[in-house]
Amino acid sequence: MDNAPPNPDQQPANGQAWGKRPPKGEEHHLLKGPRLRRQEFWTAAKIFAEFLRGFRQLHFIGPSVTVFGSARFEESHEYYQLAREVGKKLAEAGFGVMTGGGPGIMEAANRGAREAGGLSIGCNIELPMEQHPNPYLDRFVDFKYFFVRKVMLVKYSDAFVVMPGGFGTLDEVFETAVLMQTGKIEHFPIIIMGREFWAPMQDFIDKSLIRMGTISPEDMGLIHLTDDPDEAVRIIIEHERVRADRPAVQPTPVLGESA
Repeated sequence: MDNAPPNPDQQPANGQAWGKRPPKGEEHHLLKGPRLRRQEFWTAAKIFAEFLRGFRQLHFIGPSVTVFGSARFEESHEYYQLAREVGKKLAEAGFGVMTGGGPGIMEAANRGAREAGGLSIGCNIELPMEQHPNPYLDRFVDFKYFFVRKVMLVKYSDAFVVMPGGFGTLDEVFETAVLMQTGKIEHFPIIIMGREFWAPMQDFIDKSLIRMGTISPEDMGLIHLTDDPDEAVRIIIEHERVRADRPAVQPTPVLGESA
């Protein structure tokens, strides 16, 4: 069911406000320490298969922007509305909008893209709480492993919009920044939105990280802070214009591939 959009009327089976509650899964068992060699082998095979599934599902999505943010903002919240507008503007500019596929900010960005006629994509993660696919997805892939999902969100993105969020959002934005800082990926724009929310973090970066030399001022060069969706899209488009390395990617019907 990876390609089928979820039912808009779908509700969490347990009646909780924040999605499904699967039992402790493969990632939990993988990270709890050494196991029998055959268990490690089969886990590696499952991880490989999950990578392949992600590659096949996302290979032909075209230029896309990933929007990070909290699952916990309701539709009435200003940040939900801001993310919805961002999704709309990105779609109008010709970008697919990719998120973690869940509720809150993710739902808002996917919703804005869907309403503007753009491609709305979700890379959903199985969590003990607060994650079920939102109803505004044209395409989604379920992942068991956080690290596989994060690879997909980075691999198939041309820029990143970071809305207010919690530990997961912080993890995603700082890991992306580290990959750029260390040359593991090319430099792509990181657009931080929600000035009031991020002001203490900006202060910490300036007064602690940069002042104490744990990062260099130039490490912040591709991080942009704005609350204007039009400005965010403009920054992304300007960056896209200087990129000429995107290969032409066409599906191979003999492999069962389609755009």
